[in-house]
Amino acid sequence: MAILDKLYGLFSNDLGIDLGTVNTLVHVRGQGIVLSEPSVVAVQSGTNKVLAVGQEAKKMIGRTPGDIKAIRPMRDGVIADFEIVEKMIRYFIEKVHNRRTFVRPRVVIGVPGSITEVEKRAVRESVEQAGAREIFLIEEALAAAIGANLPIQEPSGSMIVDIGGGTSEIAVISLGGIVISRSIRVAGDEFDEAIINYLRKKHNLVIGEITAEEIKIKIGSVYPDKNDKKMKMDVKGRDAVTGLPRTMILDAPEVRKAFEEPLNAIIEAIKQSLDETPPELAADICDKGIVLSGGGALLRGLDILLSRVTNVPVIMAENPLIVVAMGTGKFLDEIKFINQKIYKSEVR
Repeated sequence: MAILDKLYGLFSNDLGIDLGTVNTLVHVRGQGIVLSEPSVVAVQSGTNKVLAVGQEAKKMIGRTPGDIKAIRPMRDGVIADFEIVEKMIRYFIEKVHNRRTFVRPRVVIGVPGSITEVEKRAVRESVEQAGAREIFLIEEALAAAIGANLPIQEPSGSMIVDIGGGTSEIAVISLGGIVISRSIRVAGDEFDEAIINYLRKKHNLVIGEITAEEIKIKIGSVYPDKNDKKMKMDVKGRDAVTGLPRTMILDAPEVRKAFEEPLNAIIEAIKQSLDETPPELAADICDKGIVLSGGGALLRGLDILLSRVTNVPVIMAENPLIVVAMGTGKFLDEIKFINQKIYKSEVR
């Protein structure tokens, strides 16, 4: 079997996939990140015929006629619609994989630490049906640590906090294994939802998820700075009382108020993880700091706030948006250093 694996390796490009709630990224061994597209599929109502995937499908969210549905088949980091996810993964694999090799690729998928056995099986089966030869599932926190180039194989503690679209993953890693792991289904999507709920309750303004995401990116912050009062934007939506279109001016301090609930949940999860960390590893983390990654890490002031509430230095990972995908891509090279159960499925 080992000889066969080597022969497959000569002809097949291994793939690492960050199958995110918001975006899917694909890493091809030897090439790096070759695809980054929204995890959205547009289908024909009734037939479920795929009309568009990725960026083209995202443009249709909230704007489709009655016979077309724009679906986000991943929710909270796990599969919400098995059939659509399978089609989405197949599309992405066929888009990036060299089909001229006639050899199916090995695929590494990052999954949330909170994923259940049933959800793992759904991921495996989706990737298998999409054309994988061999499947590895690893925790996103471990993938993020590998992608951020943390010294995971050393006998010292490293802590990573990866805030994605559907889940926030927190882990303390030492000697290639996860010592402390916590996964909560509070992340970027919940920040968007918090903005939507706040504007409806406070200002009777109804907005969609695309507008909420735009507000988060443009003026969202979790810690005040000197530019706070200058950070404003016109927000267009529908008046919840009259039903008519309306525009209002929203500023950064109000957005910060909207963020309180999901932000507090993430802070509490980090504090609990630190509290459970063995003293020797906690000392290492105090020296080296907490590494922050994922799209949620880009919220203005998050590194400063987390450092203040934990009394631990917080460092932003280089290229935080792609560390999980980079980690899944590097995983097969790191297996010999990793001291944990590997979820592997051979589907030749």
